[in-house]
Amino acid sequence: MDKITSVKNDRIKTWKKLSSKKGREKQSAYILESWHLVNEALNANQNVKVILTTKKQFDIHKNELVNYIGELIEINDEIAKHLGSTITPQGIFAVVDIPNKDIINKDNLNGAWLLLDNIQDPGNIGTMVRTADAAGMNGVIFGNGTSNQFNPKVLRAMQGSQFHLKIIEGNLQYWIDILKNKNYPVYGSELNENAVTYSSVAPTDNFALIMGNEGNGMQNELLKITDKNLYIPIKGNAESLNVAIASGILMFHLKK
Repeated sequence: MDKITSVKNDRIKTWKKLSSKKGREKQSAYILESWHLVNEALNANQNVKVILTTKKQFDIHKNELVNYIGELIEINDEIAKHLGSTITPQGIFAVVDIPNKDIINKDNLNGAWLLLDNIQDPGNIGTMVRTADAAGMNGVIFGNGTSNQFNPKVLRAMQGSQFHLKIIEGNLQYWIDILKNKNYPVYGSELNENAVTYSSVAPTDNFALIMGNEGNGMQNELLKITDKNLYIPIKGNAESLNVAIASGILMFHLKK
């Protein structure tokens, strides 16, 4: 196993740039932090190019890494803190190739989909992706304005559920048109004069559910093209529900 001991090492400088969207796009790669996420990526047969680990973490997980055939590099705590996005990083990272966008296209877009319209909080995104995974959804589409799926905070919040679902980034109107052409119902999530209570809609296997921005809700252009807009009746005195909580209620009801 090779060893790197300085944060000034050129390869460490290159991998540090993966914390930015520009750096990820340039290198067509992203960085995962923590054994849980590294292990999830390995189990999902992601293209893990390099694993960086402190001696402590390697000693803990060496038996689980015995079949890993990629590059394995030992780093020290200083480098771990330099690369990490948390105050006390665990000390193990993976550099992973960004999957080919052509893997998912309009011809194999089937099942139940969660669409994120300008969702910006990484914690909300992570909760929504994990809940979509738990609810048996087929995938999540990150619309324009939604935080990038390879943002370190988003990756940490998704906790590996992104490897159990199909993830797409793109223009929601484009994907909604495709789903509508398949005769899939497209549901919005906004309380307005045309909205119906979510419990009045029968569960199904194939549908799209759009969740809007935390503060501003869904874009008007998207509201105009939904089949139905759903709302969750508030029984107590709270003004509204958190978008991630609301999406969970709706997904578990709508998914047959």
